[in-house]
Amino acid sequence: MKYLQRGLFATALTLGALPVAAQDAMTLDERVNTIFAEFTGPFVGFIFSSLPGTNFPWIVLWLVVAASVFTIYFAFVQLRFFGHAISLVKGDYSDPNDAGEVSHFQALATALSGTVGLGNIAGVAVAVGIGGPGATFWMILAGLLGMASKFTECTLGVKYRNEYPDGTVSGGPMYYMKKGFAERGLPGGGILAVLFSIFCILGALGGGNMFQANQAHAQIAGIVGDYPGWITGLVFAAVVFAVIVGGIKSIASVTEKVVPFMGLLYVGAALIILLVNYDKIGWAFGQIFVGAFTGLGVAGGFVGALIQGFRRAAFSNEAGVGSAAIAHSAVRTKEPITEGFVSLLEPLIDTVVICTMTALVITISGQLLVDADTGLYILDGSSIATVDGNSGVALTSAAFGSSISWFPFVLAIAVVLFAFSTMISWSYYGLKSWTYLFGEGKVSELTFKIIFCVFIVIGAAASLGPVIDFSDAAIFSMAVVNITALYFLMSIVKQELKSYSDRLRSGEIKKFVH
Repeated sequence: MKYLQRGLFATALTLGALPVAAQDAMTLDERVNTIFAEFTGPFVGFIFSSLPGTNFPWIVLWLVVAASVFTIYFAFVQLRFFGHAISLVKGDYSDPNDAGEVSHFQALATALSGTVGLGNIAGVAVAVGIGGPGATFWMILAGLLGMASKFTECTLGVKYRNEYPDGTVSGGPMYYMKKGFAERGLPGGGILAVLFSIFCILGALGGGNMFQANQAHAQIAGIVGDYPGWITGLVFAAVVFAVIVGGIKSIASVTEKVVPFMGLLYVGAALIILLVNYDKIGWAFGQIFVGAFTGLGVAGGFVGALIQGFRRAAFSNEAGVGSAAIAHSAVRTKEPITEGFVSLLEPLIDTVVICTMTALVITISGQLLVDADTGLYILDGSSIATVDGNSGVALTSAAFGSSISWFPFVLAIAVVLFAFSTMISWSYYGLKSWTYLFGEGKVSELTFKIIFCVFIVIGAAASLGPVIDFSDAAIFSMAVVNITALYFLMSIVKQELKSYSDRLRSGEIKKFVH
């Protein structure tokens, strides 16, 4: 706490050095932005800094390298057990008497609701707008590799979870860090667990909460007209609290309905546009594959496309961050490895399917401007020039709207659903980190849930850019801590995989007769 006070005091001195007139002219939001940016700027700058001589964030490389290592170490588990993962989600091997609180499908839906969101709408548009359609190829590759990271962390999440007499469970990276390291006689597990929990709480309150409320309000206001953000915040807070107060079972019962609906709504709209423009689909895939290795004239060429693809995939599916392991730890199973198989479907759905749909629609929509003489994309600074200068979510909206005039209304519904589902999932992630630090119990849990809902109102009402930047940095700091632990514990996952696959092959593990 004394370091926090010292940082805020130093920032206050910085503010005090401003002319009185300048201070008076600043709004409350601007004052908070200035104080927070001054205090957290170095940390944010470090997490998202680029490798020397490049514009490639080191944190993205950290995630991609880990995904590649796990893919090779587990002999492409995402391909070998893909069919079995589908069977598990269907409930073919599920015993309702196993310890845990939710089914395989509910755990998958809860985790997906935390990753499928604005990154699939706005993030993909940013990647394609800067790296061209070729960025999509690298996005898909990063998503396929990330399946192995999810498999690793979610297996460990179930293996080292705490199971309580009342049937509830608590799990996630903080538990496998402490218990897994102790089991192997390794030091530092408890320290890593505390660091992860702190970063997770900060990330939950910011990127998993305030940012979602802020963007949902912006999208709604763009449709119905401007109005105070606190109104949106209060509505969201009331609905979110009504769901999360019931715990993971309540969250899972909502996400298992909301996630398929919002996914089908968004993907359905994309499929309609692709069918209407079916004659351009082959050309669009050509742009993706050729652009992946040539850049097709985009800023940075091949390297620019690769960087944007990897960056957006990492930011979208959170493979290696450790958040999904918290949701998957609540599953009903006596075989930890089964949830590892189920979790590897997340990056496939999130990145390979939904993100690719968005990229294809943007590519065939004609929103990216092409030079008629050279056939290359026209650059506007470091980005591709677009119709009306759209970028981010506006580019996605315009791309869909070019074929479906009323799509902005569909997008508004999708954004609201994405924001809502992300908030309720991240509330659970933050809660489990909170109870790890401050103890289980109804009072402790209710305290965090109230704090979480208060931050929803703040996020919708304020414009706190530096706060969001800091929370994003906190989320990716989770990945630094989590992947470090995974490298030390991945041999345990390999033992679980061999044991399970041997028993599955011998027929010892059979489908459960319901």
